[in-house]
Amino acid sequence: MTAAARVRAYSGPAIFSYGFRPFFLGGAIWAGAAMALFFLMLQGDLALPTAFEVVDWHIHELLYGYLPAIVAGFLLTAVPSWTGRPPVTGALLAALFAIWLAGRVAVAASALIGPAPAAAVDLLFLIALAAVAAREIASGKNFRNLKILILVALLGAGNLVFHIEAVTSGASNYGKRIGITAAILLIALIGGRVVPSFTRNWLARSGPDNLPEPFGRFDAIALALSAIALAIWIAVPDGVATASACALAGVLQLIRLARWKGHRTFSEPLVTVLHAAYIFVPIGFLLTAIAAVSPDAVSKASGIHAWTAGAIGLMTLAIMTRASLGHTGRPLAATRAIAAIYLSVAAAAAGRILAEMGVLPHIMLYIAAGFWILAFWGFSAVFAPLLLKSRA
Repeated sequence: MTAAARVRAYSGPAIFSYGFRPFFLGGAIWAGAAMALFFLMLQGDLALPTAFEVVDWHIHELLYGYLPAIVAGFLLTAVPSWTGRPPVTGALLAALFAIWLAGRVAVAASALIGPAPAAAVDLLFLIALAAVAAREIASGKNFRNLKILILVALLGAGNLVFHIEAVTSGASNYGKRIGITAAILLIALIGGRVVPSFTRNWLARSGPDNLPEPFGRFDAIALALSAIALAIWIAVPDGVATASACALAGVLQLIRLARWKGHRTFSEPLVTVLHAAYIFVPIGFLLTAIAAVSPDAVSKASGIHAWTAGAIGLMTLAIMTRASLGHTGRPLAATRAIAAIYLSVAAAAAGRILAEMGVLPHIMLYIAAGFWILAFWGFSAVFAPLLLKSRA
């Protein structure tokens, strides 16, 4: 039975007919809710029974709560295309989603149930996801894509370190940097494939000339040096070595992005947003490079938020909207509502970076949070009708 036939034969709730459905919708709802809860906690209007400090909880739930959900939605949707095997549906998909939800509850109530049990529940999701994805990839003999699971494992390792640090030292330093590294490398690897591919497909409609450069040796070098720069940043976030490595990685990633011809895509937001999301990768490297040697000039958090709010936030929404449209049988074109979602998360990222640079910090902080919530709850409102119903 083909993947398409398997989906058509599925007779359960539509939400569990394909991996992108529960995880994209659940992840988007949680991304907005986690931000709203964080501000209520920050202002003293709410106190969750979590063992984490307020800022640590905020970081964890966006980096290790929201992001793994979107990674799961992407993997469980991409793997059938890679392998030709039927998608994970029904009870197994529902079980994976329940494990992810249990992690959110466990972390929020970790002061009640204990940090160790909460960590065990939370860590289980990425282990289960990796096991299911590895089984599907191996069964389909598509071994070249197993390398993506290395980055999923790195994300899981970062989560483990985060839990240990949050309890023992009260501050998530290495765990935070490991998680961001895994996320940026995933974007650099997967985004480095899909951005030029989708751009080429769209531009080819108007002719075969001046198309994006295909993945080649330059891309491999840029990826390798970016991985080295991030590894140095994990170990030693300050100093000349970190600044030099991150500056080089930032320049290479800018050149890489320029080779993908994003300036020719402005008439189609669904393609342009991929380039807009990716530009936050080199911006993050360059801001981190400056902060490593001159923290008084540029806050370390500015580079971090370029990577998290910018690259992670915008790229995940770009992939979520495109995949949700395509796999529910809708035209691959951005409506005004979808364009507004993209602009909102881009505004959130810009506001957060400006706040860290000292530009009206308190006002920008609230503006960024508001646009972030608007973007993700906007996605939930626009796409829930598509994700909860069978394919058109």
